Amino acid sequence: MHRFTLTLLAATLAGCSLAPDYQRPAAPVPVQYPQGPAYPAASTTPPAQHWQAVFHDPALRQLIDAALANNRDLRVALLNAEATRAQYRIQRAEQLPRVSLDGSGQRQYLPRRMTGTGSGAISSTQAVTLGVSAYELDLFGRLRSSSEQALQTYLASEEARRAAQLSLVASVASVYLTWRADQELLALAEDTLAADEHSLRLTTRQVRTGTLSALDRIQAQTRVDSTRAAVARYRRLVAQDLNQLGVLVAGPIADGLPGLALASEQIAPLPAGLPSDLLQRRPDILQAEHQLQAANANIGAARAALFPSISLTANAGTSSQQLAGLFEAGSGTWLFKPQVSLPLFNAGSLRASLDYVKLQKDIQVAQYEKAIQGAFQEVADGLAARATYQRQLQAQRDLVAASQRYYDLAQNRYRTGVDSSLTFLDAQRQLFSAQQGLIGDRLAQLVAEVNLYAALGGGWQDDQPLAGGPGG
Repeated sequence: MHRFTLTLLAATLAGCSLAPDYQRPAAPVPVQYPQGPAYPAASTTPPAQHWQAVFHDPALRQLIDAALANNRDLRVALLNAEATRAQYRIQRAEQLPRVSLDGSGQRQYLPRRMTGTGSGAISSTQAVTLGVSAYELDLFGRLRSSSEQALQTYLASEEARRAAQLSLVASVASVYLTWRADQELLALAEDTLAADEHSLRLTTRQVRTGTLSALDRIQAQTRVDSTRAAVARYRRLVAQDLNQLGVLVAGPIADGLPGLALASEQIAPLPAGLPSDLLQRRPDILQAEHQLQAANANIGAARAALFPSISLTANAGTSSQQLAGLFEAGSGTWLFKPQVSLPLFNAGSLRASLDYVKLQKDIQVAQYEKAIQGAFQEVADGLAARATYQRQLQAQRDLVAASQRYYDLAQNRYRTGVDSSLTFLDAQRQLFSAQQGLIGDRLAQLVAEVNLYAALGGGWQDDQPLAGGPGG
């Protein structure tokens, strides 16, 4: 009865935990996104969407697939997640006793001076033991709290991996769209340069015939030189975009990769949902919450360190001087060795450790709230960009159309001698600038959609989970 009572008491104490109950902090953001002329109308909660359903350009999909398979930063994030999973498994194993089977043999010669018989002697001993070594009874939950901390750290690293995937998809999409825009700008600059060189040849002939002055030729030449500089700049940007894509994809990129021209239809629009949706969908917010839960578990481990710890060492086996008699009756041995450790004086280090982990939790609360605030701002900025870029693009298209009419009229008047070359060159410059602005605005609108996709958490459906789960 006494043994049963001790067993029941130990089982009851084993259920204790000194970790505080986890409470998710309130989200420090408004309950809805900003409203007003700069924002689109409110939308419903978006369904989870894979990136392949968001990006319609087949060339972009091909690049994203290659990046997810080969990118080195993503590979590091994956390996980090696997490493923290291994650490969790190690920590979880501390809660269970380590059972070992040991066998040993010893043969020793003693000289005659030590035997006292006048002659040397040889002694032999063989032993086999099965036992548990230094198993800690987790009476105050220290090991369970440490295991919970390791689990939450693993889950945080898994969310970091998902965040790396989402960031990689967004980076590949943004660089790819920039590459396409720079290609369009390069083609525009080359076409403009051809037109400027043609105008320079016409102006040169008119100068020779005395129709125009040398000043007109110099003005046409400056226009050609300016456009040549733009061509060189866009060639450099196209090459640099390819290099950056190559790093993201971890492989060479064909300069003539087929793809779609820049258009809004390249990216499927995503409804914004509600701010609370971000708590379940943004991997960086989920990572911050797991880190907060890990800090919460650390408090339990630090509190338990203030209390006594009990460890058990026990084994049973057999021992004999002769190998043949190792398992005969009367050769059994056993050992039971409990050990209690009670911290009496440690100069306040344990209490300071507890204060430290409490402060770490406060820091993680602030980091969690900061992640939510940052996510809210990114979504709000993306919604504002979506609404205003649509109006900006339409205004820029109207400007290009007006500049084209101005250019056509100025060119006709210049060739008929009604206007000077200065008006015609101004029309050329204005049309080129407006066309550049339209390509730049179209790129900015598409990149803003990519950023909004990432800000909303991507609707990521993970197709590459870690094999075996955390306890695999």
